[in-house]
Amino acid sequence: MTSTIEAPRSPYSHSTKKSGVNWEKWGWIYMRVSGVVLVVLIFGHLFVNLMIGEGVSALNFAFVAGKLTNPFWMVWDVIMLWLALIHGGNGMRTLVNDYATSRISRGILKVAILVSVVSLIVLGTLVVFTFDPCPAGAPADLVASFCTSL
Repeated sequence: MTSTIEAPRSPYSHSTKKSGVNWEKWGWIYMRVSGVVLVVLIFGHLFVNLMIGEGVSALNFAFVAGKLTNPFWMVWDVIMLWLALIHGGNGMRTLVNDYATSRISRGILKVAILVSVVSLIVLGTLVVFTFDPCPAGAPADLVASFCTSL
């Protein structure tokens, strides 16, 4: 019995090619692009937080509150949050595809990853865009010292 194995670089025959979007290819591309963008975002974040000004000793609630009042840093942090969570979720999905043996466990794990990523993205985005360091009506002893009008 003889069987022929096609050369690795030979094109697929028309009968075996699936139609539609190749999601694995786009996931692979996303991981490479988001990884490069995340390196820039994370090192920019660390540089501003640790190297500019007084360094790590300046990191406190007032510093974070001041950053989150600036629309530039709000967008920076949200982009970093979204890219990191989707990047991590896609990586976990790849691990589940590689190591989960049954179709049911693979499906359950992928749904759990999706729910976790979506929940954290929604909560993180809400925190960044609704953060108020000086809430109206809060007791004076519970708010930051820089909040003057209560």
